[in-house]
Amino acid sequence: MSKLKIAVQKSGRLNQESLELLKNCGISIDNGKDQLKAEARNFPMEVLYLRNGDIPQYLRDGVVDIAILGENTLIEKGNDLPIIERLGFSKCKVSVAVPKHVDYNSIEDLRGKKIATSYPNTVNQYFEKKGEKADIHIINGSVEIAPNIGLANAIVDIVSSGSTLFKNNLKEVEVLFKSEAVLTSTPELSEDKLKILDTLLFRIKSVLKGKNSKYVLLNAPNDKLDKIVSLLPGMKSPTVLPLAEAGWSSVHSVISKNEFWDVIDELKANGAQGILVCPIEKMVL
Repeated sequence: MSKLKIAVQKSGRLNQESLELLKNCGISIDNGKDQLKAEARNFPMEVLYLRNGDIPQYLRDGVVDIAILGENTLIEKGNDLPIIERLGFSKCKVSVAVPKHVDYNSIEDLRGKKIATSYPNTVNQYFEKKGEKADIHIINGSVEIAPNIGLANAIVDIVSSGSTLFKNNLKEVEVLFKSEAVLTSTPELSEDKLKILDTLLFRIKSVLKGKNSKYVLLNAPNDKLDKIVSLLPGMKSPTVLPLAEAGWSSVHSVISKNEFWDVIDELKANGAQGILVCPIEKMVL
């Protein structure tokens, strides 16, 4: 039977969150310490632990079939590869930063200035779109130190919380794009492997949908029931059950995390009481 070969980052936060996603999809992986390859016990999958920057080439060469990697890496080294699914974790920005004391108004202020980065392709593309040319100094590693030692006037690097910039006396002045973990694939997959990928995608989407939703139970007075139900889209429509106390109903529904508090405020304003909120492990639609 065919096995789907998936590449994940060898170590770090992206590695942990990728394996957690596979675990939530019901895939058990026998990965011992320092292993570079492991097989799933209960799913036709083989996991390869690779350097993030090497994964795009492994995909092109057909060494691996699919991969979970940062969108920032895909844009820099694999923009010819498709994004199959956005995964919603390992979020960051790719940004321009300059020393705090520097006055900055626009990208034109970097004309003729040296920029340290490990994302030369991304920087060149961004500057070209802005009608400018970047003077790039490629660094692999601690890019933030470059302005402090006189190696560059600015940097382009990934930014998560911004604490690393702060510690190095830098400030963010431009955001090139926002990045997150994505699922991508080799340009060509066999029919057998496409079927396995479809099964995996179904599970991933169920996990992500559950993660981004909340299950809500509430009590509603019947004279305000129509208004309260109209505020709760649910998966199809809310579930409404009569309570033992006359004139009241129990309403069950699902709310997206993005609009959760706005909906809760409106529910309260329209007479909803005893609102209970529960996490959802998975949503199979």
